[in-house]
Amino acid sequence: MGRGFLTPFFVIRTRKTLERSCRWTREELTRQQHDRLADLRRFVMARSPFYQRFHRGLEHAPLHALPVLTKATMMEHFDELVTDRSVTLADADAFLRSDHAGGLFRDRYVTLSTSGSTGRRGVFLFDRDEWLTALAMITRPMAWAGLRARFPKPPRLAMIASTTPWHYSTRVATSLSSRLLPTLRLDAAEPLTSLVQQLNQWQPEVLTVYPSVLKQLADEQLAGRLRISLRTIATSAEVLPDETRRRVREAWNLRVFDTYGATEYAPIAAECPAGRKHLFEDQAIIEIVDDRGRPVPPGERGDRLLLTVFNRRTQPLIRYEMSDVVRPAAGACECGRPFRLIDSIEGRIEDILHFPARNGRTEPVAIHPNVFHQVLETVPASGWQVRQEKDGLSVLLTGLPDQSMGVSISSAMRQALEAQGAVIGSIRVTLVEALERGGTGKAPLILARLS
Repeated sequence: MGRGFLTPFFVIRTRKTLERSCRWTREELTRQQHDRLADLRRFVMARSPFYQRFHRGLEHAPLHALPVLTKATMMEHFDELVTDRSVTLADADAFLRSDHAGGLFRDRYVTLSTSGSTGRRGVFLFDRDEWLTALAMITRPMAWAGLRARFPKPPRLAMIASTTPWHYSTRVATSLSSRLLPTLRLDAAEPLTSLVQQLNQWQPEVLTVYPSVLKQLADEQLAGRLRISLRTIATSAEVLPDETRRRVREAWNLRVFDTYGATEYAPIAAECPAGRKHLFEDQAIIEIVDDRGRPVPPGERGDRLLLTVFNRRTQPLIRYEMSDVVRPAAGACECGRPFRLIDSIEGRIEDILHFPARNGRTEPVAIHPNVFHQVLETVPASGWQVRQEKDGLSVLLTGLPDQSMGVSISSAMRQALEAQGAVIGSIRVTLVEALERGGTGKAPLILARLS
């Protein structure tokens, strides 16, 4: 499989084809989903031994009656789930560990891996058409943000994410970088001083970046150490706090276009010019459900997301479970797109910490990430991270101007958590040079480290 199909012409052409769905009515969207789901289900029952067993007796059942596919189940039955009968997980793993991980597995498949931040890593295969669609899909939020190729002087892009060869952002950046979109790729784990120096040299007009890094860059711009003029800023992969949006407005007088996605399906949602987050429902059915698998109404927080992706035929994903906490919104957007809206992406179910309850209750108290956001986004720090330890909480802060503020922060944190009915041990506030980042460069805001 050559690189010809990855040229900007084919990606842009495919994106324009996909974008036609933005002009559909809701009825047309529902009809398209119905037809493509039926086609996908016929395909997997003919090609995947796993789904032949998993959906046995449910061939005519509605989607909501089908079993949920967890990442653990997918990985356990990988060899039987994929529809290329010659592919095995052992071979794919060996390829990812090799020096050729940035190439094509069996000269046919883009092979990606997740970092395993939710407890288990995933391995994902894309054939030619699937990867072309993935590239076109990821450029849709860029188009919504107003980014267009210009001649003869194209916009200069800086992408700050992971640079590991098996990570989604790395492969996307490699595939899209061209004369039409000259790109500086930087690792989110690099020291801040290095990022600032390279950005000053490159002078990007467009910046795509993790929110945890963006907050620091905005502070550097306001301090005069970073000196770049941006016209578009996009974030993904982490929760985007309101405080980061505010700092960006101060630094560049721009709004941030936030994208929500995953290796399994990206983007899942993105912001339109009206500032509303739309689910990309033309290429997948996206179910937002509670902890019992029931759909949640607008305004209520869901505990899980279930993805059914229409064009993933090599490795079909039907009702694939993601532990993301998402809140659907009511109504339609003034932009006219037919896709459902969401109010927020509030993290993963793993980000909800549990503490012993006060007043003798036996059930532990669940503390939602919003409690930590409410306390720590008022602190004049460039970044924060909360770690739940065996004996209490550890709060790490970067860029805090006054060490003595630790006492008041600890007091405010304790007050907020006790107001939720939780029993808290020690709360340690520590100033650090940098937050802990995982293998893909992400800096999770909340980490549970209980033994």
